[in-house]
Amino acid sequence: MAHLKSSKDKLLARVRRIAGQVAAIEKAIADDAGCSAVLHQVAGVRGAVGGLADELVEEHVREHLARPGLSDDERAEAAEDLILATRRYAK
Repeated sequence: MAHLKSSKDKLLARVRRIAGQVAAIEKAIADDAGCSAVLHQVAGVRGAVGGLADELVEEHVREHLARPGLSDDERAEAAEDLILATRRYAK
């Protein structure tokens, strides 16, 4: 993922925010927060992780499928990688 260097700080900031959200869920459960409050927090994490995944998929497509100069073999391999990752994520 060397091509992610340009967006590395932004991606790490997103991951850290997600980690903070997960920590808040842990605290809410430990503090016996109401079910709906915890579910709202979980929904927020789910959305945040989905947004992170979307960003990573976009980076992958732009760098490994759409970038000019790639060989057919490189594109085919990148497409297969994306298909496998998408299948895992969709489960």
